[in-house]
Amino acid sequence: MNTDNIDNTNNTDNTYTGYTDFLKDKKFIQWQLTPNESLDIYWQEFIKQYPEQKKNIDKAIAYLKKIGMKKTGLTDNERTALLEKIQKTIRQEKKRERRRFFWYASASAAAIALIVIGIGLLAPSPEQINVTDKELIVGELLNNEDIQLITSDEAIIFQNDVEVTLNEEGTAEIVQANKETSKVQVARDKLNSLIVPYGKRSTLTLADGSKVWLNSGSVLEFPAQFSGKKREIRLTSGEMYVEVVHDKEKPFYVQTGNVNVKVYGTKFNVSNYSNSTQSVILIEGSVSLQLSGKKEAFLIPNEQAIYSENGTIDTRKVDVSQFISWKDGYLSFDKTPMTEVLQQIGRYYNLSFNFENDVNLQKRTCTGKIYLSDNLDNVMTIIGLLSSTTYTKIENKILITNKPV
Repeated sequence: MNTDNIDNTNNTDNTYTGYTDFLKDKKFIQWQLTPNESLDIYWQEFIKQYPEQKKNIDKAIAYLKKIGMKKTGLTDNERTALLEKIQKTIRQEKKRERRRFFWYASASAAAIALIVIGIGLLAPSPEQINVTDKELIVGELLNNEDIQLITSDEAIIFQNDVEVTLNEEGTAEIVQANKETSKVQVARDKLNSLIVPYGKRSTLTLADGSKVWLNSGSVLEFPAQFSGKKREIRLTSGEMYVEVVHDKEKPFYVQTGNVNVKVYGTKFNVSNYSNSTQSVILIEGSVSLQLSGKKEAFLIPNEQAIYSENGTIDTRKVDVSQFISWKDGYLSFDKTPMTEVLQQIGRYYNLSFNFENDVNLQKRTCTGKIYLSDNLDNVMTIIGLLSSTTYTKIENKILITNKPV
């Protein structure tokens, strides 16, 4: 193998004993993160000389793809910092493996299941703000609450995220995230409620086969079965994504605080948080919005309707992926203010942020995808890396400050 023009500081010969050694090799991750002709030639030559390592290389590539490692729009410094973070985490997890006898793949996947794709921050000019080290955002970890299914005046509590499936007999089959299953009888003569607190998420398959994804901080009311000439559910708070089974004989309705949504067989998202603007986003099919005393307003796919405080509805074209990615385990942003980014992170992890002194972050935006992990420290580390901030965790408090220049 010709290595005259190649400097591999991590491995100068074939010292790889497994796929994890490639994950600790800076040149290998650079090849996957920012490939170029020189790196392609190097690794092609390597595989020719050491064909027995092809299996380990393929496994390492598959692992990086699994956790979301792709080409990014990061600067060289950000790539280097991200690379060092990945390598440091892998080394730490390798030590934990020897100490706790965990499988390496499981441990490292849990540790670095968060990768940010294409993050760009539009930092303000020095003339816009006066950056000081006194700027501070305080986040507070709130008490972890349980999911509740309320039926027939009985509250059934679940500590983990749940998948609830209703059948035609009025029975709900419940599968928790830990795979524990149970069945309960739901009320037929009145609405049942599924309460999903901040920090949790759940899904509900209704009796007609329509499926609802409930985001953190949501309360949904629904019947055991749809009787009469229409199907109706009520989102009293929070956010949901819905895929409705078409039935021209029974139209589907969603009631929210101020807007009723009539569905004609479709996929759509409804947001009804108390501290945010109420909105409906159509992904596929057709819906109409109904306000008391107002003409029915129809949406087309890739359109968002926003309810204004003055009682009107404004519509605009949007990239729907930015609004529904939460159901797939990541958050997608496009020039989104960092305060809003932290607000969404707060919902996901049951955090409360105080933005009173965040003058600098109010001037910044974020574009890209944040993959959500069970490890909050990893999330905050990546946010800090890409927003030029640092964070300190003291018991249930998270303090975010500007990174020293």
